Amino acid sequence: MNVLVLNGSPKSGNSGTMKLTYAFLDGAGWNDAVIIDVAKADIEGCLGCFACWSKTPGKCVIGDEMSGHVLDRLIAADVVIWSFPLYYFGIPGKLKNLIDRQLPLNLPFMEDAGENGGHPSRYDLSRQRHVVISTCGFWTSEGNYDAIEATFNHYYRAGNYASIFCGQGELFNIPELRNRTDEYLRIIYRAGGEFAAGNIQKDTQNELSKPLYPREVFEKMADSSWGLNKPDESKGAPSDDSLAFTTQMAALYRPDGAERVLEFYYADIRKTYQILLTKSGSEVITDNFRPYTTRIETPYSLWRSISRGEIAGQEALFQRLYKVLGDFSLMLKWDELFGAKPAPEKPDKPRRKTNMAVLLMPWIVIWVAIAINPSISGGLGVIAVASMPLLWLVFRPVAYEQISAPIIALISLAVLFNAVIRIIMPASYLIFGRMWLIGSFAKTPLTAYYSAAGYGNDNAFANPLFIRTNRILTAAWGILYLITPIWTYILMGTALSPCTGLINSVCPALMGVFTAWFQRWYPARWARG
Repeated sequence: MNVLVLNGSPKSGNSGTMKLTYAFLDGAGWNDAVIIDVAKADIEGCLGCFACWSKTPGKCVIGDEMSGHVLDRLIAADVVIWSFPLYYFGIPGKLKNLIDRQLPLNLPFMEDAGENGGHPSRYDLSRQRHVVISTCGFWTSEGNYDAIEATFNHYYRAGNYASIFCGQGELFNIPELRNRTDEYLRIIYRAGGEFAAGNIQKDTQNELSKPLYPREVFEKMADSSWGLNKPDESKGAPSDDSLAFTTQMAALYRPDGAERVLEFYYADIRKTYQILLTKSGSEVITDNFRPYTTRIETPYSLWRSISRGEIAGQEALFQRLYKVLGDFSLMLKWDELFGAKPAPEKPDKPRRKTNMAVLLMPWIVIWVAIAINPSISGGLGVIAVASMPLLWLVFRPVAYEQISAPIIALISLAVLFNAVIRIIMPASYLIFGRMWLIGSFAKTPLTAYYSAAGYGNDNAFANPLFIRTNRILTAAWGILYLITPIWTYILMGTALSPCTGLINSVCPALMGVFTAWFQRWYPARWARG
């Protein structure tokens, strides 16, 4: 398979369009494609002398690269990929020279020229397939490629070629937006594989036609990228890079109905900006600051690195490379509010959540039942264990629940066979406490499974501060249940024995309140430095 890529961008290897083209080639498996950098090639403009039709049929009189190897490669190609950015709604000049210089490939006759006229090919190129890949600087490709489509429709007979037209093309050169642009490149990769197998599927084509960002978001980012204020907003001096960067970041904001003031202090350049986060959007201000809701004190260079994905924001916070003052809850929703990927049009099927009540329920049932009425507690314990698989149909199971089920079943059987209650009750607390304490040393602490849903689901497990917070909490639960057997044994030798289970059930409730508070307090305290 001879694949020829004509890179028509004046930016040569720095072309944003070529990022799409490389993804397409990778998807198709065409790693040996020949790429001609048209901007650097010696290709003169056509003289219009028609010598290639009359005096030297099939050969151009201009002795440059076009009349040398370029025409030969065009003839030999099985697939030709035209890769170029949109320039003034047309084709970049150097690539247009190449197109004009294809005249030797045609015959001068008007036979079988089609309804509107034309010239037949000098060579049999019926096997040849063509792809047009192009990016533009507008928010959408729709309506901006009319001239390109008309041009290639003349070349290849009314749409007999594949086309990928992508708006917002300059975003592919912004590292901070790689989460979103890489997602688009994955679709391009898929398109390449589909084209190599036959044709780009309609669903894939529809995905490629969707803008990366909504119009208002893209245009705000595009305006700020120039580092200049609009004339009616200018105070006589251009904005510097940090203001443009902050404005682009603010443009990604997706309102969640809350009103906030997010303040940035870039310590290394001593610049302060505020982003007013409103119910309808965002606005960056550089003076007349308001009381902040959340303040982030960070080196500007560090925050740029975080936005580019060079360092994880959670890891940088854990290392105390930056500080967060004020309301820390905004940081917990950062990806939701400022994530590079826009919210999906149709939400994915909701994932089942975990629920700590599933873990605690059978233990509490048997503790309360044993203390009140040992004769029926064994049966209740078995029923509680039997109900857990039903709960797992609603809530996502956790390994610690699956470990608990056989343990509680054994305890219930021991009670049914007249085990000594004053021994079995404290022993059950001891087993439960050891499970928690062991869970505090695991790679993923026990409580982390139950709180991850509020911190980005599985992504939370890569957050070292989240893991440390839950490691402390899991250890606290473990210690509680390791000392509970002491007073349980004592209480069961007194008149309060029937109330032991109820008394001990208060502890999980209080620990649950502590857990909810600690999950908010500890990360915020750590972030303040």
